[in-house]
Amino acid sequence: MTTSVLYDAPGPRTRRRVLLGSAAAGVLLAGVLALVGNRLAEKGQFDQDKWAPLTDPSSDDFVDVWNLLGDALVNTLVAAALAMAFSLVIGTGLAVLRITAGRSWRWLVVGVIELFRGIPVVILIFFAARVLPGFGVDLPNLWFLVIGLTAYNSVIIAEIVRAGVNSLPKGQREAAESLGLRRGQVLSVILLPQAFRAMLPALISQLVVVLKDTSLGFIISYEETVRTAGIIIQNLSNPIQVYFVVAVIFIAVNYAVSRLAIYVERRLSQGKKTATATLSATDPAGAGTGGGG
Repeated sequence: MTTSVLYDAPGPRTRRRVLLGSAAAGVLLAGVLALVGNRLAEKGQFDQDKWAPLTDPSSDDFVDVWNLLGDALVNTLVAAALAMAFSLVIGTGLAVLRITAGRSWRWLVVGVIELFRGIPVVILIFFAARVLPGFGVDLPNLWFLVIGLTAYNSVIIAEIVRAGVNSLPKGQREAAESLGLRRGQVLSVILLPQAFRAMLPALISQLVVVLKDTSLGFIISYEETVRTAGIIIQNLSNPIQVYFVVAVIFIAVNYAVSRLAIYVERRLSQGKKTATATLSATDPAGAGTGGGG
């Protein structure tokens, strides 16, 4: 039997109230969905001609629509992958600088982190696309989107990594330093790998945010999924159907990223357990202790 230290376990009356409340909420939700579905049906939103360009291969527009969506999805994934990679590298570097920099330099790193963390990502994207060309930085819209996403998400990742390092027991750092490791070696060999493992769920959540924020590329005319959906809607006049399909695409991609994160986390956990078991089996001190009993 398990008990919670945060709250008392609900009794029979409370459980009955929770069950009734859940049932009432379910009925209310079903009623709202039925009402919305009925109104959509009255407006002809379930008619075949609205869905055919997206679901019927025999439709004249089916191939063109999915070619556009396919190209847009590739553009979205490319922008997201580049922004994720740069954000991880730069964010880790900022975290290391904030941890290791002296007091005279740490304020500068903190200032940069707080500055970019406080600016909305849409402004950073717009700034990159409209201001940088004035200084002679002429790049494709892909890179302006990546720069804006990286500027914002790298400082968020820096704070996540720093929190992961600070959450580790101080004894690990002290033990590594007692072995003669330099401060940089302690971070790169001992602390950072454990921090990434500990903060992996938060890191993956932030990477999912990067993927979704690529939709802001429409403000600089980058041909990503949401902007392409708008172009399709202008020609077919079926916004509900197109945005529904785009939502399904984003949900599927984000779900795949989440499953990949779970897989990586399990692999890391298995590797850690295997390494621990191997060290325990080959530890001469442990063997000596057992033999002397």
